[in-house]
Amino acid sequence: TPDASGWRSSGRYDHIEDLTASDLAWEWLRRNDAYDRDFETLVRADADPGFVTDRFDSIGGCDFPVDPQIAAPSAPVFWLPREDTSVVLLVDLPDLLAPGTDAQPEFSGADIRDGAREGRYFRHDLGNGQFVQLLRQGGDGSDAPVAALVPLGIDGFDRIVSVSRLLAALHGRAVPADPRLTRQRRARLRRMLQAFDGHRAGATQQEIAQVIFRVDHVPRDEWQASSARHAVKSLLRDARAMIAGGYRRLLHHRRSK
Repeated sequence: TPDASGWRSSGRYDHIEDLTASDLAWEWLRRNDAYDRDFETLVRADADPGFVTDRFDSIGGCDFPVDPQIAAPSAPVFWLPREDTSVVLLVDLPDLLAPGTDAQPEFSGADIRDGAREGRYFRHDLGNGQFVQLLRQGGDGSDAPVAALVPLGIDGFDRIVSVSRLLAALHGRAVPADPRLTRQRRARLRRMLQAFDGHRAGATQQEIAQVIFRVDHVPRDEWQASSARHAVKSLLRDARAMIAGGYRRLLHHRRSK
């Protein structure tokens, strides 16, 4: 799990403001002790690659084990398409839509991962430190014309948003923000991360409140009835739930029922 000793520095969490929901989900998974133990065990044991893939598929929802010491967005995390509905699925362009004079865009393939059962994973740089994950299925080469596959289930709306962001980047237009995170939700997630890191570093709940909410130290009886105490307890409760698997909800768009 990541070093939590610098949790008191608010600047340490500034990068949260620029992360996509997919990258932010990794920030939670890399704080999961079970994931950390499995990563260490599998890497030390030089386990069979197929076994490693199956194991991390089941515990994390990503297709390749990634060192939890690496923070987003530098960590080359590749979420399985069924987990992350922002993954853009690329397939061979049908002959019916064969391109004429329209040049095919070039993808900036970063952190390419070959050898997965599903195909070839890579991330395209959208600018401003953001990436979109692509999965190339089929095809004999990266230069072959491609099309984006959008299933017609309800998650298709999510993938259309991601395809739109990719198209904007490919054709030099302004890239819309990742709509899965509102400003308010992002701010709370940032506080949750900082509070949890403070807890892991051995800080008391009142110390966490002093750092995050900038409140003064108060006597014990006053602290027990303090609204800041209840706010910190809420942050820690929700942080534990996120680490235990709630991070997967970040990988989907929120829909009204």
